[in-house]
Amino acid sequence: MSILQDQRRRPAPRSQPWRSFTVVAASLALTFVLLAHSWLPDIGGIGLVVDSGLIWFGALVPLLGLLAVTARRKNLAVAVLVPAIIWALLFVPTLLPLAWSAPPPSADSITVVSQNLKAESGTAAQSASNLAATGAQVVALQEIDGTSQAPVTAELHQHYEYSYRMGTVGLWSSYPIRNAQPQGLGLGWNRALSADLDTPAGLVRIYVVHAASARPSDHAERDTMLANLADTIDADPSERIIAVGDFNAASTDRHFSALTEHLSEPAQDEGLAGFTWPVSPFPVTRLDHILQRGLGATSNSVLAAGASDHLAIRASFNL
Repeated sequence: MSILQDQRRRPAPRSQPWRSFTVVAASLALTFVLLAHSWLPDIGGIGLVVDSGLIWFGALVPLLGLLAVTARRKNLAVAVLVPAIIWALLFVPTLLPLAWSAPPPSADSITVVSQNLKAESGTAAQSASNLAATGAQVVALQEIDGTSQAPVTAELHQHYEYSYRMGTVGLWSSYPIRNAQPQGLGLGWNRALSADLDTPAGLVRIYVVHAASARPSDHAERDTMLANLADTIDADPSERIIAVGDFNAASTDRHFSALTEHLSEPAQDEGLAGFTWPVSPFPVTRLDHILQRGLGATSNSVLAAGASDHLAIRASFNL
């Protein structure tokens, strides 16, 4: 008997039903999570974890595709394409480089840098020096602890004439600071501030925010701050607003969405998600944001400064 005849008599490999069922069920579950993650009950902190890592769920699509191939059912491609398309619609627009659509910088522009310094890092002054070296007109800092107040103030005083600090958050500016005040945002103590920057092109309202910590087992205070900040900005009549700082929330967090109803965040200069935390071993989510209303973003990027566990953020806007 020839080898060819032997091959013809062998039965064709059969598809395995369990694999087909797994692909379809997993595709449906992934689709639901992508579209309705905010509906998931936040039991045991699962809601916070899913919200924060939603963009990473896209990594499941290739795995589903591989499983569909091994199932030997061509029509399973449709099941895999559904979550793939939804993920692309949700995230690809935000991952495209800002440079592709940003207007050129104008004569009247403002650059803002911000970082959570990490209390007791011992390098707050180095962070302040690095941020001032970017040439930004405005520096916003969070988590300024007792030992870093003096060195940070001394460093930034060399570069910025105006400043306002409240608790562990601070603002330094080349422009005069008007109407500065603390913002308790429902907590009873101050982890945020607001002020008007008197730029040559008119006033720009700025909010510097350090939201309360968010852990799977405890994020109620953060949620309260974000909700109150959204209400405050909604009631703010200012035409131009910047909200910047450590929000302790990813852009896909269900409690962060109240802010994005009133403000928008520009994409990154070179594309991708601009993750800021943790610095080591590598960033996996973006907790630090620069949001705006009434301005035209020309640049937005992340940079290392000092030994904080947060990367710094830098954005420029046409006034």
